[in-house]
Amino acid sequence: MVVALTFAVAATTFTSHLDAGSLFPRTSCSASTPLSCHNTTKQTNLCCFESPGGSILQTQFWDTDPSTGPTNSWTIHGLWPDHCDNSYSENCDPSRYYSSITNILENAGATDVLSYMQTYWKNDPNDGSDEEFWEHEWDTHGTCYSTLAPACISSNVEGQDAVYFFTRVVNTFKTLNTYDFLFSQGITPSSSQTHTLSSLQTALKSAYGYTPALTCSGSDLNQIAYYFNLQGSLIDGVLESYDAPSGGSDCPTSGIRYLPKSGSGSSPPPTTTTTSAGTSPTRGAGLPNKATLQSSTGTGCLLSYGTWSTQTCATFTFSGTLSGFTLTSSKGGCGVQGGILTCGNENEGTFTALSASGGEMSLAWGGSTTFSSDAVPSGQVQERVYTGSGHEKVLSFIIS
Repeated sequence: MVVALTFAVAATTFTSHLDAGSLFPRTSCSASTPLSCHNTTKQTNLCCFESPGGSILQTQFWDTDPSTGPTNSWTIHGLWPDHCDNSYSENCDPSRYYSSITNILENAGATDVLSYMQTYWKNDPNDGSDEEFWEHEWDTHGTCYSTLAPACISSNVEGQDAVYFFTRVVNTFKTLNTYDFLFSQGITPSSSQTHTLSSLQTALKSAYGYTPALTCSGSDLNQIAYYFNLQGSLIDGVLESYDAPSGGSDCPTSGIRYLPKSGSGSSPPPTTTTTSAGTSPTRGAGLPNKATLQSSTGTGCLLSYGTWSTQTCATFTFSGTLSGFTLTSSKGGCGVQGGILTCGNENEGTFTALSASGGEMSLAWGGSTTFSSDAVPSGQVQERVYTGSGHEKVLSFIIS
């Protein structure tokens, strides 16, 4: 059965690491290339169509014994190209195993990707170093992507295929903030509270829009997998979300523990306490009654029609809680129409607030804080704001 797909993850922040001319073999890729696992005819250009691993799983860990990574974030496990029938291939090309992913990324100038991995892609110290983990994920899964095959990349940069792989893994992980998905639904790490599998799945679907697969060690939640199909190449194609297959989760039906990482304690659940206008809400605090929406780029903010500009910021009224609220400007209710953020008399939708750096909160639509625009505004120019990362300038909006 073909599932209706609407949540798309495009290649985003770190796709600047393209070696000049390296995509030449893919210039014939068509915008009408079918979605992986959804083709009705045999595809011959596997530089543009992922096969046989057209079911892409972005997997994350919640490690508590020992704890790894930030106490308020899940960590990266990998990005796996499973076959369309729930089987998979591994270790597909030993000739492309690399001895140092760190050196590969540094030599390619992808130090931003490397720095992010050093924080959010951690190995269990009992199993080895982070570097060993990265090498394992590339060898085991990265070499199995048809769209990353050497014939698809013309480059003199050693390991350019791995640079593309790690860049895309990081970009995808950044759109899937599991901690905040659960937090927005009032679910936080706790040593005493337990959950049912259905309640966790319902919370994640409410925040994200699709149901991922959950894995437990005994009764302890420790892994999640988000499912995608791919249109185009892993390098710069679009990942389309879909629900995890039935039976994809192996947790018990009840008694599941979402334990805190060492030193994190049990984070307080969201409350409906309000803050005064002009004060940034923090994790665990409620929404302000009124606030502005500042661009994360440091340039401009939202105006009353929902456009991005460097003119005087609009003051928005918030009604609800962190896990669901309406947003109103002087022009009326705000929502999303045709993928565009807009405010007007008959336009109203439900937003959520997710944590940002520094304890601030970001505006979220459909569980994602990612918005984009065609350009950075200047002077009197107002730019439309789109949901997702499909336009030139990717940003988020801080509730301030």
